[in-house]
Parts: sequence; structure tokens; C-alpha cells
Amino acid sequence: MTLTAMLAILGGLILAAIVAHGAWSARKAGPKRAEPQIEPQLGDRQEPNLGEAKAAVAEPFQPLPPLDETVPAVVRQAARRPSARIDALIDAIATISVEAPVSGELALSHLPGSRRAGTKPFHIEGLNAETGEWDLPQPGQRYSEFQAGVQMANRSGAMNEIEYSEFVQKVQGFADGLAGFVQFPDMLDVVARARELDQFASAHDAQLAIVLRARQAAWTLGYVQQMALRHGFVPGAIPGRLVLPSADEGAPPILSLSFDPQAALAEDPQASSLRELTLALDVPQTPEALEPFASWQEVSRGLSRDIEADVCDDRGQVLPLQAFAAIGQELGTLYHALASRDLAAGSLAARRLFS
Repeated sequence: MTLTAMLAILGGLILAAIVAHGAWSARKAGPKRAEPQIEPQLGDRQEPNLGEAKAAVAEPFQPLPPLDETVPAVVRQAARRPSARIDALIDAIATISVEAPVSGELALSHLPGSRRAGTKPFHIEGLNAETGEWDLPQPGQRYSEFQAGVQMANRSGAMNEIEYSEFVQKVQGFADGLAGFVQFPDMLDVVARARELDQFASAHDAQLAIVLRARQAAWTLGYVQQMALRHGFVPGAIPGRLVLPSADEGAPPILSLSFDPQAALAEDPQASSLRELTLALDVPQTPEALEPFASWQEVSRGLSRDIEADVCDDRGQVLPLQAFAAIGQELGTLYHALASRDLAAGSLAARRLFS
């Protein structure tokens, strides 16, 4: 390479260095710019450094305790189950919160002496801290919260302001004993709901009754009991009442057969004299699937034949067979209306409302 060529190359390098230095100086003197973002490639991603993450937070880093892998996650906390006694459909519900779980013994000691507000029953339940179920307070259990539900309507009518105030007073006393905080629904709203529920119940209540009237000779109590026993009746809890029990334990009877209670209390049942029996079906109390109306017809015909009685209405008029057919059609409409309101005949809510 000639000397002239070498000098030319050296001059070019010096010129390039001067230009680069000028550009660097100008960049340094100008405003700061954001650094270009470089998208990481799939193979270049790095996991975050745990030590750097600890140093970045102001509070001391406290790792969470490890989960017990031997216990499935679904059972680490008991699921809350709906109550079998309190139903928002027919109850006004107050909730009671407590700071720490309460023993069943403490809850029992503060329960009100009567769980009625006027003519309306109410329940106080605790959420079992172990099972997640709503229970009536029991010794040896612990409860994380409580609820109280008062029935808004029954066959005595709709809840009024006085009854609701009595409910509030009793539940507030219970909550104060537990140092708990209670939240009540608005009284005007509850009373309005109670009236609407009562109107529906009044329009869809049905209690069918026929009178079996002796055609000739009267009956003794022993004779009536003997004949009724053949049709499945047993003595009821109330004097002067026989019942056809349901196959479901705890369910109300399907039919009832009533007569003068004075005859039932007589010292000598064989000396009593009966001329009328009342065979009744409480429609909302018995599930439609059990066909209680068919049972009512069958018993009325069979028992009237056995004891030689006429089947009459409450005015003493003999009922023709076609009267039962008309009643059956009306019952079909009634069953449908109750079910559409989630108050199907024989359901717990229906049995409570129509009581």
C-alpha cells in the first residue's frame, strides 16, 4: 500500500471519530429519551428473582404458609348449606354477626323464652362452624353467625307492626347477650310483603269437608272407632279426632275424621251416642302425588256404606256424585297455582303458611 493511500484511510478514521463524538455530545446535551423496548424471545425469558422481589417491597416479605396438600381444597372450609327451617319465601329474616364463634351453651342461655311474636312463630338458628349447617343451638357446638326468621303470614292472618316489633325486641335481646350486631329488614317492607302473602294464601286455601249423617240409628264411639280402623284411621292427639296418617314420618295426616269431643271424653265409650262425623281434607298440607282427593272420595263412600250414613255438605244437603267431579277440577287449578308460587301442596313452606 502506498503512503498516499495510508494517509487517506487514517484521515477518514479521524473524521469519523470527530463526527461520532459530536453526535454523542449532542445526544447527551438534549432531552432524555426512553430506552427502546426489546421484546424477549421465547428462549430468552428469565424467571423473576425472588430476592429482588423481596427487596422491592417496603414491608418485610412474609411467605404464605404452605397448604395442607392432604386435605382437598373443597373441604378446607365447610360450605354453607341453606336452612331447613327458615325460608325467605315466607319468613322475614334478621342476621346476627358475632366477632368470634359462640358456644352453643352461651346461645342457649340467651334465647327468648317464647319463640312467637303474637300469632307468628319464629326460629333462631346458628351457622355451625364445623359443618356449615344452620342448626338450632345445641350444647357442645360453636356457631360463627346467627339468623332469626319470623313467619310473615299464616291462617291467623298477616304479620302486623305490633308483631314485628315484638320480634325485633326479642331478637335484639338475644343479640345483645352475645355482644353481636343484628340487622333487621325494614318494617314497612315486611308488613307489605306479609299482606301480599296473606292475600295469596287466602285466595288459594282449601279445606274440604263432608258430613256423614246417620240414616237411622245413632252410633256408639266404640262402633265408629271400629269401622274407621278398617279404613286405616287411628286415634289422633286431640279428643274427638281420628286421623289417616301419612306414610312419611312427621308429615301431617292425609285425612281427619272428627266428632263430638264430649263423646270421646265419656267414661263409657259404649254409652255415647253419635249421629254425625266430619271427614276433612286439608289440601295445602298434603302432596298432590299422594292423591289425597281420591282417598277422600274413597273413604267417604266406603265409610258411609259401612255405617249407613248419608254424605252431606255442611248445610245438611246430600251430595250427588257429580259434585266430587266438579271439586276435582277446581283442585287441579289450585295445585298448579300453589306450585307456580313455590308453595306446592305438602311442601314444608306450604304446611307452615297454611297452619
